Amino acid sequence: MPTEQHANEPPPAHVRVLDGQGWVGLVSHMGDETTIVNAARVSFGKRRESMDERDIVLLKYMLDNRHTSPLEHIAFTFIVHCPLFIRSQWHRHRTWSYNEISRRYTSVDLECYVPPEVREQAETNRQASVDPVHLDQAAAKALIAAHNQASIDLYHRLVGMGVCREQARGSLPQNLMTTFWATVDLHNLLHFLELRDSEHAQWEIRQYAVAIKQLVKPYIPNLAHILGW
Repeated sequence: MPTEQHANEPPPAHVRVLDGQGWVGLVSHMGDETTIVNAARVSFGKRRESMDERDIVLLKYMLDNRHTSPLEHIAFTFIVHCPLFIRSQWHRHRTWSYNEISRRYTSVDLECYVPPEVREQAETNRQASVDPVHLDQAAAKALIAAHNQASIDLYHRLVGMGVCREQARGSLPQNLMTTFWATVDLHNLLHFLELRDSEHAQWEIRQYAVAIKQLVKPYIPNLAHILGW
């Protein structure tokens, strides 16, 4: 008989992030670096079965000159387990295809994120944070954890009263963990990684970007070397 797996259980190829509370897993991929150079050389009616030094030079030339459409012939599918606020940032990248667990359909495995460290607000940047100096870490994280649990308890209480899940879920916080599938071609993945593995990106989503590099590097080793991963 076919076996089923909970959506919030990672596949074999995965990396845990956020102090183990989140993860990203690689489900499948299509194409390799030979696919890229063959797509680039199709204009000349040529095709190769394996890579050589000339192909690596071609890869570097394409990246340096932003001739990146051949990268669109490679694609990766991931499963991502992250807080809702990171999901919202991720879905800003509209070149990806997404399907997400729906709290209209299921109440299983409700869990919330508690930051491993609470950061302070940057004084000169409204959207940025800085390393904590004055915060009482234990007290702040205890408050977050208590609010998370109270929100989950309220959700279950509402459902127990007969309130529909699609409305009861409104009581759940932005720290709620969600799980979604995400598919992207390599061209748009590199753009995502450039933005999200940046010192200007939020710490939480940057951990996912770093993990994705680790997952895809074996499939694009020459490109990874060129990019300095």
